[in-house]
Amino acid sequence: MANIKSSKKRVLIAERNRLRNVAAKSAIKTAIKKALELASGEDKDALNSAISNVYKLCDKAVVKGILHKNTAARKKSRLTIAVNKLQTK
Repeated sequence: MANIKSSKKRVLIAERNRLRNVAAKSAIKTAIKKALELASGEDKDALNSAISNVYKLCDKAVVKGILHKNTAARKKSRLTIAVNKLQTK
């Protein structure tokens, strides 16, 4: 651990930010799984709501600097492709 007081503070802040980032990424993954589960079902309203939630979480993560904008775009694109594939079956 660092000896300088400001360095100790930065370590604490970095850990707090890391936990926030992990929680946000986990929430996105959970939302994607939920949307994929709903895609194989019949409830279109719930599916649209779940997809909208994934989009919202990804966009918020980009604004907060948790995800790169291209990463968020890729996640949203892959989700849309997977949902369309599941719905055509």
